[in-house]
Formats: sequence, C-alpha cells, structure tokens
Amino acid sequence: MARKKTRYNKKELAEFEQIISDKLDVARQQLQYYLDQMADNAQSSDAKIRGLDDGNGTAESERVSIMAGRQRKLIQHLENANRRIQNNAYGICRVTGELIAKDRLRAVPHATLSIKAKQAQSRN
Repeated sequence: MARKKTRYNKKELAEFEQIISDKLDVARQQLQYYLDQMADNAQSSDAKIRGLDDGNGTAESERVSIMAGRQRKLIQHLENANRRIQNNAYGICRVTGELIAKDRLRAVPHATLSIKAKQAQSRN
C-alpha cells in the first residue's frame, strides 16, 4: 500500500510561491490604486461639498475604503501563505491535517481549509 503524501515537495512549493508572488503584486497595485483614490477624494474640496449635498461622495468614499480594506486583508492572507511555505506547513488543511488539493491552492493560494473542511464549516 502506497504511503499517503503529507507535504508538498520543494518544486510544488516553488510553483505555489510564484502564484502567491504574482497575486501579491496585483493586490498591492490594486491597494495603491484605492489609496490614491481615497487621497484624491480627501483633497478635493468639491467632493466634500458634494458629500454634504447628496451623499454620493460619502458613499463613494466608503466604497473605496471598503475595497482598500479587502485588499489589505487579501495581502495579509497571501503573506501568511508565504510564511507557511517557508515553514513547510503550506497546503495542509488546518482542520483535517490532510493536503489541500493543488487545484484549490492554484485558485485560492491562501486557502487553509480543504474543500471537505470548508463545506463542513459552511454547514455549521
């Protein structure tokens, strides 16, 4: 009987590390875009006046702020995934202790739950 694989090898981890690096680059660029938008909105006196008039400026500022927060959270998750790679703990489900499927990690490289564990969590 073949022994069940419990960790990804260095070549596999290198692939995931590259995926994470690429996603981090995009996420950081997107965050910077949102931060620039927030700064532009804050500096625009028209936006402040418009916000008092109809709330559109305020709603837009809130939307951009929420999006920036999501990007920060994604960046943190991706950085944590990089740390798990460095610690040889990447790709291991934190509930079942089994390897998370490669396809799942390619789609969501910061995943910490296998599909089975995620589905069980969703049911509760």
